[in-house]
Amino acid sequence: MYDLIVIGGGPAGYVGAIRGAQLGKKVAVIEADRAGGTCLNWGCIPTKALLKNAEIYQTLTKKASTFGFSFDNLSYDWSKVVGRSRQVSDRLAGGIEFLFKKNKIDYIRGFGSVIDGNHVEVTAADGSKQVVEGSNILVTTGCKSRELPPLPFNGKSVISSKEAMILAEQPKEMVIIGAGAIGVEFAYVYNAFGTKVTIIEMQPNLLPVEDTEVGVELQKSFVKQGVRCLTDTKCINFKDNDTSVSIEVEGPKGKETITADVCLVAIGVAPVLPGGKEPELDRGFIKVDERYQTSIPNVYACGDISGPPWLAHTASFEAIQCVEGLFVEGHTPRQVGNFPGCTYCHPQVASVGKTERALKEEGVKYKVGKFPYAAIGKAQASGDTEGFVKLLFGEEHGELLGAHIIGDNATELIAEMGLALEMELTTEEIHSTIHAHPTLAEAIHEATLDADGHAIHF
Repeated sequence: MYDLIVIGGGPAGYVGAIRGAQLGKKVAVIEADRAGGTCLNWGCIPTKALLKNAEIYQTLTKKASTFGFSFDNLSYDWSKVVGRSRQVSDRLAGGIEFLFKKNKIDYIRGFGSVIDGNHVEVTAADGSKQVVEGSNILVTTGCKSRELPPLPFNGKSVISSKEAMILAEQPKEMVIIGAGAIGVEFAYVYNAFGTKVTIIEMQPNLLPVEDTEVGVELQKSFVKQGVRCLTDTKCINFKDNDTSVSIEVEGPKGKETITADVCLVAIGVAPVLPGGKEPELDRGFIKVDERYQTSIPNVYACGDISGPPWLAHTASFEAIQCVEGLFVEGHTPRQVGNFPGCTYCHPQVASVGKTERALKEEGVKYKVGKFPYAAIGKAQASGDTEGFVKLLFGEEHGELLGAHIIGDNATELIAEMGLALEMELTTEEIHSTIHAHPTLAEAIHEATLDADGHAIHF
């Protein structure tokens, strides 16, 4: 009998399992596909490999002369571009399986169904079944791409992000519905390699959850790169032509029909529930209490399956909190509070805390510090001067309320701001922290100074 049975081996499941094993518990992980979940196999990791390829190719095609390079007949092998991303995923998935062995976690391949609070039925790929018994069950089955009902996925002309990573042939034209992180990342990748990309978004800006100024800046950059951005635009008619897709849209300039070889639908995610006894749901996602327990005693859930935010790093955080709540005496599980959001197109986008839009809606008095990459020596030296750092501080006490970065390495720079927000640092405390020169992080220091009107280099 196990102390913990985990159904799903993604960033919530495998992290929760390893933490349980570290605490001396007997743990099993049930996984229908492969260790690492969507993030490692079909999401975060392989897309970053594709994005790196795209960035290198775009640098060579668009910026070579800036760095003093010239060459003839530059070409790429699409199959090798895709193949490298799969190799990276395979290597890391193997790493997770190694960690299971290292931590003496039983790894059971198959589809898990909850029988009751202590039993899970596992159906293997060959149809054989077994029942696994445990004191606690943790459901971390995650999500999949959400389908657009009038335009169902067919894997060829209408695809999800999963197919977008492994298309055998690069399409000449692609239309992307949805300008969230997934939509803009694939828009960047395919555009960089020469596909004609149109991205459609109902909201007024790309990345609508981000600070408005950031969305505006990203759209300017994308348009400059050659991506057609139709914001404030609704899709009103859909036609799957088998080898192409036609979408009628209505926006500020009226109606038009867009036809492309491939349509990537990136409108969000849908829950992937385990089989068997179903716990209480909230809009399709598993409802949990403050200890991550579901309506079924001894059955817990965390990560994407329990609702937003749908991020790997918040899923891992929740899993550790849940498992420590189960096995560490006196531990009160924490809920997700501040967390970084990252988008890996180029320029990158990262944020933590409140947007300026949210502060205005809440009536909070604040001050803004902003500093452009173009005024940073390291950015000039690197030839990557797009973007800015924007910091929001409370007017009265000067505490950090939100941080928003668009530009090179934004997704790395945001870590400092996450710590600053968690520790409730003020402008004065960030002012007095010496930032190394020359680094992109100087933009954080200068933006903090700018909030009080003291920016030195701008």
